[in-house]
Amino acid sequence: MQQDASQTPAAAQPAVVPAPGGGSNAAAMSQMGFQDLIHNFDVLGWIVFATLSVMLVSTVYFLVANFLRNGMIRARMERVIHTFWNTPSTQDAVRFMEEQPKGEPFSKIALDCASAAAHHQRSEGSRLADALSRSEFIDRALRQAIARESLRLEGGMTALATVGSSAPFVGLLGTVWGIYHALIKIAASGNASMEAVAGPVGEALIMTAFGLFVAIPAVLAYNFFIRQNRVIYARFDEFAHDLHDFFATGSRVEAGVAPAAARK
Repeated sequence: MQQDASQTPAAAQPAVVPAPGGGSNAAAMSQMGFQDLIHNFDVLGWIVFATLSVMLVSTVYFLVANFLRNGMIRARMERVIHTFWNTPSTQDAVRFMEEQPKGEPFSKIALDCASAAAHHQRSEGSRLADALSRSEFIDRALRQAIARESLRLEGGMTALATVGSSAPFVGLLGTVWGIYHALIKIAASGNASMEAVAGPVGEALIMTAFGLFVAIPAVLAYNFFIRQNRVIYARFDEFAHDLHDFFATGSRVEAGVAPAAARK
């Protein structure tokens, strides 16, 4: 009997069945692309995706807008300041400032200072001149002008900071929600195969990557523009001090003043 069992033909031996799930796992992995996973979004998934999309669009908009604005200011900055101090006549210098674009801040600071000086001169002998000296009146006008132009430079910075700090958490919310969907599917079907959890897990991973993709450029842009704005603020203060000295005392108190500026 043992001999008969040992001489059983190979055809009668039970066939080795390959482990199930190999082909289905490959099919599930092939369906983890964004075009496939977007169909798995529910209401919260769509809200998270829409929020990140709006954040991305706003980041790109403020990045481009601030880059163009700061580039224009830095390109014109030295020429505007140099022309003002090297124009022989104050009236010609003011006229040059009036010809500058609306977005050019240094010309607006100089015009406010010149307007304040002229207004105080016309008000000599009045209550205004008695209450505020010429220097104090010009100083107040300069402070207001610098505050206004500095506030304009801050445009979009709050949005960039908000996106950079909150986008990863919005993506994390989508990640948690995708993992929750995977657990629900496992509990409902009793099947923990790749085919059952590929969609929700892929959704979670895409939300994480999308949140980081939105946040990283916003943080880099925010730090870059903060640095550029600091340089412009320093030039605001320097130019304002020179304007105050010139319009309050009649001369620019600075070493190496150009002869044309002294003649004003």
